[in-house]
Amino acid sequence: MKNLLIFGDSYSTFEGYIPEGYKTFYCTNGREGGAAVSKMNLEETWWRQVLDLSKDNLILNDSWSGSTIGYTGYNGDDCSKSSSFIYRFRKLKESGFFKKNVIDTVFVFGGTNDSWCDAPLGEIKFSDWEEKDLYSVLPAICYLVKSLKDELSGSEIYFLINTDLKPEITDCIKLCCKKYGVYPIELQCIDKESKHPTVKGMRSISKQVLAAYRKNQ
Repeated sequence: MKNLLIFGDSYSTFEGYIPEGYKTFYCTNGREGGAAVSKMNLEETWWRQVLDLSKDNLILNDSWSGSTIGYTGYNGDDCSKSSSFIYRFRKLKESGFFKKNVIDTVFVFGGTNDSWCDAPLGEIKFSDWEEKDLYSVLPAICYLVKSLKDELSGSEIYFLINTDLKPEITDCIKLCCKKYGVYPIELQCIDKESKHPTVKGMRSISKQVLAAYRKNQ
């Protein structure tokens, strides 16, 4: 049994299973007017299906609905000290999370909101990042992947790549995975409603993730 960490956005959220204060998208009652807006059972989420079949142990699901990898969010909001993947990773590192917990496997499922919110793409950059670089998508992706690999050198890291992303973002993720020794999972044929996976879509994601995961065991 392996210890698992998830970094994600709305696709990986579920009410009650992400840190307090994070925005969620999926919940059992699909209530409107609150944070959660889409009805689904926990067992139908992609990550719960993966855990049920792999028998692995989830240490943390660090997923925030609407979150971007980089610092630029929707309407140009500055997410450098709130929801961005990079900030959340840094918070865990500074809190000693990675020293207190043995993490065997990491699933990163991001880049979707960076694509949807039209954040500036910037240029691919593999070193010498400045904070201002991280407001652009491509250098932010490179920074996150490198940071995760440096911090969790003994862990298997998988990057799930959503369908219908801007091609520059897809290409950047794949390039970073190749450079830093991370496993890319380029997803195909996900059934969606309002741009989010349906129950059928979640099942398709879990099957593709498990196929890649088992291949490396």
